[in-house]
Amino acid sequence: MSVPNAPAVTPPYEDSHSAPFVYFDIVAAHGTMNGAIQIELASRILVPDPRGRVEIRFRSTGHIRCTPIAAAQLRDSLAAAIKMLEQPQQQSAQAGTTLN
Repeated sequence: MSVPNAPAVTPPYEDSHSAPFVYFDIVAAHGTMNGAIQIELASRILVPDPRGRVEIRFRSTGHIRCTPIAAAQLRDSLAAAIKMLEQPQQQSAQAGTTLN
């Protein structure tokens, strides 16, 4: 799905080896403010209590803030990655990871 007024050319991409990995189990909340998309990511954690039991909690692991155009690109990338997972898995040794 294309976004109206989206730039036709993607600017040059530069990899940053120090960029953090963001892992999450749920999208805890989403909304908008002043035209920006806001998404809160959270991960499941286990917290032991003094009685030897374990309590399950969710802790924030990331905050996404972006323009509607960037949000549409993220949505499209997630949809494409999910579609890749739905395809039959290759049996070759080279099928460990797939990048676009």
